[in-house]
Amino acid sequence: MITDMNNDTMTFTIGDDNAEQMKALLLAVYGALKEKGYNPINQIVGYILSEDPTYITTHNNARNIMRKIDRDELLRELLLSYLED
Repeated sequence: MITDMNNDTMTFTIGDDNAEQMKALLLAVYGALKEKGYNPINQIVGYILSEDPTYITTHNNARNIMRKIDRDELLRELLLSYLED
């Protein structure tokens, strides 16, 4: 068992803010999933939670595009977007 002796809160930081580029990539993946008849939201959530690339179609190179998106940065942006609205 690991115990935290000083009870300090650890901080988690993510690199540069690439929100616009990430959004463009995500929209491309979303479009490819939609074209193939999948529910894009469900598929992307499945990928985010599991990091299993088979949730993303290979159509229009979507799987490779999705791999370019850092999951930590994506989750950060999604959370910021959700909380700021």
